[in-house]
Amino acid sequence: MTTRAGNRAAAQHSAAAAVVVQCTDVSRTFGAGPTAVHAMREVSCRVPQWARIALTGPSGSGKSTLLHLIAGLDTPTAGSVQWPALEGPHPGGPTGIGMAFQGPSLLPSLDVTENVALPLLFAEKPHQEAMHHARATLDLVEIGDLAAKLPDELAGGQAQRVAIARVLAARPAVILADEPTGQLDHPTADRVITIVLDAAVSIGAAVIIATHDPAIAARLPDQWVMRDGQLHARTHTDCPPT
Repeated sequence: MTTRAGNRAAAQHSAAAAVVVQCTDVSRTFGAGPTAVHAMREVSCRVPQWARIALTGPSGSGKSTLLHLIAGLDTPTAGSVQWPALEGPHPGGPTGIGMAFQGPSLLPSLDVTENVALPLLFAEKPHQEAMHHARATLDLVEIGDLAAKLPDELAGGQAQRVAIARVLAARPAVILADEPTGQLDHPTADRVITIVLDAAVSIGAAVIIATHDPAIAARLPDQWVMRDGQLHARTHTDCPPT
């Protein structure tokens, strides 16, 4: 007879085994000849469904390049990036990746709800459904009271939460964040990371956060370190977060 504990262990093993992103010998070079910049050099890595990865390393080490390649925003010069669990209706690229940047990049003429709903509208969701979903996502990141405000009425931490809500609204399978707390004070940064991690559990998403902040990096169990365009250290825990 299969026990509940056995079912739970099997489910955890299955979740841990699901790979959402796989990079194989990925290199990215900008330019050519003696002035070429080798931003990535033969990087291979796998991102399991429940990953919680802190991507660290000095400026210029290739962190942003790796995130852009994983997101499908850039293509490798050599090697391959695949999204085994994300192909869906578009086998040629990722369909479930959301990316937050260091700056919130909100459209100043749209209110908070409209900014969050924008990706859903681009995906041809009905307007009323997109707005309802946007408001629900604002509640998820604890800023539902800001729904009608314009971006220039927001504090820095509030604006970054709106940007994160915009990513989460599409319920991505992978959340990428490139220095999302770089412009925030430590208490606000810590709260933003808590919101990202809690939301990731809620929607079942993997998370990769590029950061220079050791305190932020320490909150994620999986640690990747980049130097000179290469991954020099990788650790993983293979259990879904609780």
